[in-house]
Amino acid sequence: MLNNIGLPGLLLIAVVVLVLFGRGKISSLMGEVGKGITSFKKGVNEGTAELEQDLNDDAKDVTPAADSATDKDKV
Repeated sequence: MLNNIGLPGLLLIAVVVLVLFGRGKISSLMGEVGKGITSFKKGVNEGTAELEQDLNDDAKDVTPAADSATDKDKV
């Protein structure tokens, strides 16, 4: 059913929505949608940064210690 809409159908839907809600209401609604998208992107970026910070804090140093020469002598 939705595959048959096409450009004329979309234009008709847009005109009906514009008549029902008015230009001002649609404008404010799109502004709120934009703010929501911006807030979502900011939250995702902050979450990613927090996860990277946690991974960096948990990383361990696996390089051999300077005392490795004395360990060989003990064997």
